[in-house]
Amino acid sequence: MDLTARTLILDLLTTVRRGAMPVRALVEAGDLFGFAENNVRVSLSKLCAEDRVARDSRGRYRLASAGAELSKQLRNWRRSDERVRAWRGGWIAVHSSRRGRAAGRRRLERALAVLGMREFEPGLALRPDNLRGGVPGLRRDFIAFAGDEFSDARVFGIRDLDRPSDLRARSLWDAEALAQSYRASMARLEASRTRVARLASDAAMVETFLVGAAVVRQLQLDPLLPREILDPAPRRALVTATQAYDELGRSLWAEFLARHDVPNFGSRRGWRASLGAVPSSALEEMQLEQ
Repeated sequence: MDLTARTLILDLLTTVRRGAMPVRALVEAGDLFGFAENNVRVSLSKLCAEDRVARDSRGRYRLASAGAELSKQLRNWRRSDERVRAWRGGWIAVHSSRRGRAAGRRRLERALAVLGMREFEPGLALRPDNLRGGVPGLRRDFIAFAGDEFSDARVFGIRDLDRPSDLRARSLWDAEALAQSYRASMARLEASRTRVARLASDAAMVETFLVGAAVVRQLQLDPLLPREILDPAPRRALVTATQAYDELGRSLWAEFLARHDVPNFGSRRGWRASLGAVPSSALEEMQLEQ
């Protein structure tokens, strides 16, 4: 999803864990990315009207409660290994026969993608049952992402698939393409670090914001497959490299945020604990049509 004034606002507000941002900071950040002040202000007004963003008593802006909760659920790329458990060969399925409006169908597809699921047959999506929380946890997350329109969808475990079906289920993910994508993103981060060393401060801020966001979006949408399907080592290496890149971006944005009295970007949790475009894109795509 391309960066727009509204997704930039969501990106920035997503990172403020216990605070809010003044409009002047949002406007100045928008200018860094080439967005006119009027564009930022109009986008902010629309987000407020949609209850995506709220204004506090000091005139600062923060994510509204619904957006903040969804962002919190998406903010887990750093601890992805903690979400995984040993796979015993079972599967988790989501079955929904509801067709609904086109917007609802798109939201369903995005929810399944965020949960690492793939369509096994029409109306039935699967993923390996290798995440902590099992069926109850995935059922909770599915409703959070897909919305109440799909509250009657069935989320259940499957055991003992016949061998042909099991082999077909395992092939729903292109393991080699995933491994190649990890390596490509590692190279992208390294190339960006080299470029940033030669860039002016404002350009370096933009570079780290955009590159970091793209890589974290990849990690947020990673299916977290078991080692029986995909070797986890390349993904773990990418997480480590992204954490280091995050430290670089955090240092570049620190002065800007301190000047606007914005907390938490400089915390040890990272200047963008969810690195913008991932949660904001997910928020934008999943909530805009609700």
